Amino acid sequence: MRIVTVAVGAAKLPGLAAAIRDYESRIEHYFKFEAIEIRPQRSGAAGDPSVIERESERLFEKVPAGLEIVAVDERGQNWSSEQLAAYLEEQAVLGKPGVAFLIGGALGLSDSLRRQADRVLSLSRFTLPHELARLVLAEQIYRAGTIQRGEPYHKGG
Repeated sequence: MRIVTVAVGAAKLPGLAAAIRDYESRIEHYFKFEAIEIRPQRSGAAGDPSVIERESERLFEKVPAGLEIVAVDERGQNWSSEQLAAYLEEQAVLGKPGVAFLIGGALGLSDSLRRQADRVLSLSRFTLPHELARLVLAEQIYRAGTIQRGEPYHKGG
């Protein structure tokens, strides 16, 4: 099954960037994986709502055809690691082409993108910087792969 992450901005903090690359490379042992980054939208005015709309439109445009869309947003559903693994397994069993996870920039995702998404997933009720959200998501996708194969990485109950 194919998994794609589409995120606003590249990881710039050296430690986080290296950790993201590490987990994203681990994902490739379990799923066909691709990470797509889009440039943040520049704005003249702080808090300009059109920035969120333009970034969200560009995220949505990068989703390969046929993939289920999961918007990553703190207002979404909280899943356990086991629930994420079960969701990804269900998509594969149903013969779905894959899943695209969308991560917004500093201002988050637009309401319209959240409505267009097939699901909205919260990684935490905390507001996370997009780089940290990308790291947490990559680790959880990797963990889902290990859970599906019954490997000892996951120690949760």
